[in-house]
This record gives sequence, structure tokens and C-alpha cells, in this order.
Amino acid sequence: MFAGFNLQGLDDKFLSHYKGAGEATFNRQKNQIRKELDRFVLDDGSLDGSALQDDWFPDVNADIFLSHSHADQKLTMAFAAMLEAEFGLTAFIDSCVWGYADDLLKKIDDEYCFNEKTDMYIYGKRNYSTSHVHMMLSSALTKMMDKTECLIFVNTPNSITTRDAVEKKTKSPWIYSEIATSHVLRKKTPVRHEVLEKSWKFEAAQKKLDIVYNVDLDHLTSLSTEDLAVWRYQFKGERVVGAQPHALDVLYRTKKFIEFQTVVQG
Repeated sequence: MFAGFNLQGLDDKFLSHYKGAGEATFNRQKNQIRKELDRFVLDDGSLDGSALQDDWFPDVNADIFLSHSHADQKLTMAFAAMLEAEFGLTAFIDSCVWGYADDLLKKIDDEYCFNEKTDMYIYGKRNYSTSHVHMMLSSALTKMMDKTECLIFVNTPNSITTRDAVEKKTKSPWIYSEIATSHVLRKKTPVRHEVLEKSWKFEAAQKKLDIVYNVDLDHLTSLSTEDLAVWRYQFKGERVVGAQPHALDVLYRTKKFIEFQTVVQG
């Protein structure tokens, strides 16, 4: 990962043109994840966790990792469609993975953790299965974040609550995990940058159980819908004059992440 953004102000009005395309983008990714559980049962009756993770959490090639609240799934789908239509960028929508992890867990629990005599799930086995599926999910998301060039966190009231001027919290363990992971991922300069004068520093329904986590967003650069509009304008302008810029490089220049130095061939 090279850069991270904290996107605020995104709404349905800004993305109204991309709603239908967003659903199509989401469906393309999620269809790669639906598999039958019996394909992963070994001869001794155990599950092949490595094969299951590789198949359920596929090796998708993407430019941008989109981290978001489940409540903002349709908004994020439309945003992914905008990135593809306007900039030719592929965005990975994290809910494609963690949404279907629940389906995977249900399949495993029905097969291995259900007691027909009591018509209930066995508590200990459920804890065991959940820990494995969540481990696979966390590993898959970390690998995807490491592969993508940049992360955009879709920051809305559904994802982050602000208790005061400084302290920010989330009720989503996945958002917490993704933002925390983005602090420690290796920072990789895109290979297309032959000379880089300055790098972006990216340390950059029963009784409801609510658990909140402190979230540090200081390492993510602020991004607004106005910034997105400027990015789109500058990208199209450069292409009109015959340049072939990479869309993310235009974004980085827009947000002053990097300054390119002209190389004089000797």
C-alpha cells in the first residue's frame, strides 16, 4: 500500500448516476466467492482451511481497497462504479468478503455444530468455528490491503462516531481492524514512479451488544467530494491534451502527496 485517504461527505446525490453500475460491480466480485462447502472436506472429515480461504476469499486484483460500514454498502458500491467509469480503477469492496464470511460460517455451523437432539447449536463448537472463519477473513483482508495501492475509508456517521473534538470511535470490529492494519502495512512505492522526490508518509436483535473501539485516522489524508470532482476534472484534462496519466498519480498530485522531479538524461 502506498497511500490512504479518509473520505468524508460522500452521499447518494453525488453518486446517483452510478447506483445501477455499482450493484453490477459488487455482484461480479461476490460471485467469485460463492462455493460449496463439500469441495473442501478432506478424507478424514476435516476441512481444508487453506484451500477454503483461497477459494472463498479470492485473489482479486484491485487498485483501491474500500473500507466502509455495512450500512453504507450501496453507497460504497456506487463509489466503486464511479472509480471504474471515471478513472479506470478497480476497487475492492471489503463487504464482498466479510458479508459472505457469515454465509460460510452458517454452512459450517449447520454441518458441524448443530445438535439435532436439542435443536440448538453447541456453544463450544460455535466459538471454535467462528474463530477460524474470522481468522481466515482477517488474513484475507490484510493480504488484499497489502496488494492494493491505496486505501479509501468511507467515513460516514454509520462508520465513525465522534464523542468529542478529538476522540473517534467505531462499533465495527472490521473497520477497527482495517484501520489498525493500515498503520503497520509495509509502504510500497508504485513501480511506475521512476523518480520520486518525496513519498507520501503513510503510517500513515435480542439484547444488543455494542462494543466500541478507538480509531486513529490521523494517518489518512482528508478527502472530500470536492476533491473527487477536482481529481476527475484534472484527470480528464490531462487526457485531453494527449497525456496518459495513471489516475492515482493525478490524485496524489491533487492532494500534494508527491512531487515528481524531471530527470535529465545525461
